Amino acid sequence: MSIGEEILDILCTTKYHYKGVSVNAFFLPVFYERKRKSVWNEYNKLYIKGYIDKRNGHFYINKKGETFFEHYKLLKNFKGVGNVGPKNLLLIYDIIEDKKREREWFRRNLIKLGFVMIQRSVWVGPSPLPKEFTDYTKSLGLKDSIKTFKLAQGYELHK
Repeated sequence: MSIGEEILDILCTTKYHYKGVSVNAFFLPVFYERKRKSVWNEYNKLYIKGYIDKRNGHFYINKKGETFFEHYKLLKNFKGVGNVGPKNLLLIYDIIEDKKREREWFRRNLIKLGFVMIQRSVWVGPSPLPKEFTDYTKSLGLKDSIKTFKLAQGYELHK
């Protein structure tokens, strides 16, 4: 190792604390070994599932991985309306574990649409749901996993 590499290594790995975060001399976050192992474990999971290949100690995305990532990159996000209108629509869902990514997408977009969780998988928000949103959830194969009920009066949040 040259002297330049040694100096760079010291600058990059020496840990300082800035606003509660470990940083190096360049004020870039320093990741602990545990976190590096977590990232490595995720790479290995993708490798085992066949989404990436390993060559010369490096990981590369393969055709199966490109298809997999394109599907999730294409999940559409809807513009929210926030807390507009009375919360008079009860929404209950049960999205299977195989569609975990779609379930997380669904939750994020419910929040954007002004819904609040009152129990796990039970949300209340303004009605009606936008037609574009309901059509899109059907195209994702979630139609049978979601039930909605119109409430006689708006739900009041207790704080």
